[in-house]
Amino acid sequence: MTPHFLNLFTHPDAAWREIRQEEEQHSSHYLGHLLLLALIPAVSLYIGTTEVGWSLAGDERVRLDQRSALLLSLSVYVTALLGTLIMGGFVRWMSRTFEARPSFNQCIGFAAYTATPFFLAGLASVYPSRWLAVIVLGLACAYSTFLLFVGLPTFMRLRQQQGIVYAGSVWAVAVLSIVTLLVSAVLHWHYYLEPVYERTTPDQGYPVRDERPTVEQQQLGRD
Repeated sequence: MTPHFLNLFTHPDAAWREIRQEEEQHSSHYLGHLLLLALIPAVSLYIGTTEVGWSLAGDERVRLDQRSALLLSLSVYVTALLGTLIMGGFVRWMSRTFEARPSFNQCIGFAAYTATPFFLAGLASVYPSRWLAVIVLGLACAYSTFLLFVGLPTFMRLRQQQGIVYAGSVWAVAVLSIVTLLVSAVLHWHYYLEPVYERTTPDQGYPVRDERPTVEQQQLGRD
């Protein structure tokens, strides 16, 4: 964990100045922060979907088998890294309009630190719940937006007015990118990696595996 981790939540303005100074000295300084924190939602999701499960109706619990959960966690991890990389690219591309000249690595680092609340929000995946996810993700989105608008003028060394317009542009692209990447990752996992569900009820001491029918089974059913 980097020393800036807590400062982003206690003294964000000072943290952004320190981050920019370290990024100028070591352009890949953000890598440890990104690679480690991106593991939080992936590992939490694996534990939550295999050990805790979620409820769809009554007391029935639904879990994933270990293979399906592992593939889902890997998809989330790769998506988090890819999303950070894409956002770094957009930050770098848009910087030309606002008279800023950060390096590509610095822009990826900025995106990685801005996404810190989302990585931490992944801890909620240990207990899969629709409403818990909505609340936690809402809080993470709000604080990431705050970090973006506070940090971008400081990190890019721009005037406040320029920084706000720049941050607004980045925020719009971020929302579109996050939704597109997450939906694509989940759909790919669901339709192409063939997840296996295990359902249990209080009066049933063993799980029942629920696999999606294969193409051959669907054809036989129609015949």
